[in-house]
Amino acid sequence: MTARGPGTARGPGNVPTTPAPGYPAEGLDTSPVPDYAALHRLDGRRLVLLGAGNGIGRQTAHALAAAGARVLCADLDGERARAVAAETGGVPYTADVTRRAAVRTLFAQAPGLLGGPVGGVVDIVGMARYTALPDLDDAGWDWHFDVVLRHAWLTVQYGGEAVAAAGGGPLVFVASVSGLTAAPLHAAYGAAKAGLLSLVRSAAVELGPRGVRVNAVAPGVVWTPRVAALLGSEGRRRNAENAPLGRVAETSDIASALYFLVSPLSSYVTGQTLVVDGGVAVKFPYPTIGGEE
Repeated sequence: MTARGPGTARGPGNVPTTPAPGYPAEGLDTSPVPDYAALHRLDGRRLVLLGAGNGIGRQTAHALAAAGARVLCADLDGERARAVAAETGGVPYTADVTRRAAVRTLFAQAPGLLGGPVGGVVDIVGMARYTALPDLDDAGWDWHFDVVLRHAWLTVQYGGEAVAAAGGGPLVFVASVSGLTAAPLHAAYGAAKAGLLSLVRSAAVELGPRGVRVNAVAPGVVWTPRVAALLGSEGRRRNAENAPLGRVAETSDIASALYFLVSPLSSYVTGQTLVVDGGVAVKFPYPTIGGEE
């Protein structure tokens, strides 16, 4: 039962009709109610997807296309780009997006290939090589910053300009919980991903006035073909046990988060990183205190 404050008149359903002493009068919300179902749709949107050829990229191409978007499916592997584009009704494109000239050309050509201005970009490119700190050499360090961070910087420059020129829209990146936490053998990869998260925040501030939203998704362990080959069934079991939700992420879990950040549902979200790790990062990391072992 709700306590009745002194001097507060109440109508049907015990709803206050006059303010309690010391509180200002509050009118009813009369703001327009949007078509929430329509906020899930991407009809008529033309999007560039970098790293579309496999795993998270392939699932994201399907998610965006299913919502009505026309997707440029870019990948270093031309055969995979063509396969995903064929599955989703998209446009295949082959490029090494760690190279400035290639990224510049991609965004110059994208409007013609898509049939109109680029309305958003999803950048999934990235990979890790697991090396202990004492064994890291210059080539290994530089490789991570090329593969994880350099392409994102180029995407912000050229993709951000393309989206801003089209009137605004989303730039969404795949980061990693390695950029927020730490793990053995992840020093170079984690440092590059942390740099990506900083770039996302800076780009959100600089590009926001031009209508461009910049966000990231930070997955934990995702069961991509590459991870499956690395960890095997025992690795899957151990990582599932470590997650409060009791399973590892599928590539579709990450694609769903990326889709949210592309869609109008997230129209007031920018500069943020959405962690999608099944709750692993929020766990108390020490042996249980109290209760049964």
